[in-house]
Amino acid sequence: MINTTVLISLFYFGITNAGVVLLGYAFIKYKMVWQSWVLLIASIFIVHFVCLQANPILRMLAIIATTFTSMKVIAVAQSYKNKKLTLQFNQWLVFAGGWAGMRAEPFENLGQPPLPNAWPMIWFGVSRVIAGGVLILLGRQIVLLPLGAQPVYLLTTAFLLVGLSLILHFGLLCISAGTWRLKGVNTYYLFKQPARAMSLTEFWGKRWNMAFSEMTSITIFRPLRNKIGPGAALMVAFGFSGLLHELALSVPVNSGYGLPMIYFVIQGVMVLLEKVLTDSGAAFLKYPFAARLWTLFWVIAPMPLLFHPQFIRQIVWPMVGLHV
Repeated sequence: MINTTVLISLFYFGITNAGVVLLGYAFIKYKMVWQSWVLLIASIFIVHFVCLQANPILRMLAIIATTFTSMKVIAVAQSYKNKKLTLQFNQWLVFAGGWAGMRAEPFENLGQPPLPNAWPMIWFGVSRVIAGGVLILLGRQIVLLPLGAQPVYLLTTAFLLVGLSLILHFGLLCISAGTWRLKGVNTYYLFKQPARAMSLTEFWGKRWNMAFSEMTSITIFRPLRNKIGPGAALMVAFGFSGLLHELALSVPVNSGYGLPMIYFVIQGVMVLLEKVLTDSGAAFLKYPFAARLWTLFWVIAPMPLLFHPQFIRQIVWPMVGLHV
């Protein structure tokens, strides 16, 4: 049974997010951008406080959901800052609660005839959910193998992370995109074959987690680009990504602080270095195999900083019914 603490946490989480959505439309309508940032900080603080005694998994999900809802207010307020608001309240409600992306404009066509490629996207998502489930089942079996504690931990964790990513990023989000296309909304893949990226710039900007890329581009990079320069704006955007991942990965387990931030600082530095190398004509980046190897190495090699041990122990393994 769900205990009283969980019920209270869920109640205040629901009230907080409902308030963010309702207040958010007023902020968008009256182009209240900086006030939207205050709303973000206040809502995260409230949810963090009311979920202090909750299970780390519940805390993580509550913080992530609240952060995304609040960031949508900022992104949409920024997007419509210099133009007429054509997003209706009901369209905003659907966008805020039913789609992970950060561009609200496609939802202005909610209720129009179905768009092409809807069912292929849905079936693609279903196939990835199944594949992810298979990997998780395999991960659960690895713990039974007599390989030693460390190899079992590493192998199981790899299977679980990939499996969970397939289910959420490539599965459920694709199903969501296809479903909204049936309603006339021009939604799209948020994860676009990331393994095919030929550069870190392409990986982070065009292929991996377009919701996050849209969010940081709209709310951080574009407003700062002309004020502090594109390089500095890029580093601030990656630093902001690091901060949000601290909230999602470190705060729920009260451990690993600073490690996700270091991961994203590394990514920002390497994106800038990659641009220097490209501009100087670095030969190895001109070959597809070498370029992909370069990209995947810098994404994967520092990943233990992002998914630090306590996050794995308190959230990833317990999510699938395992304990380290």
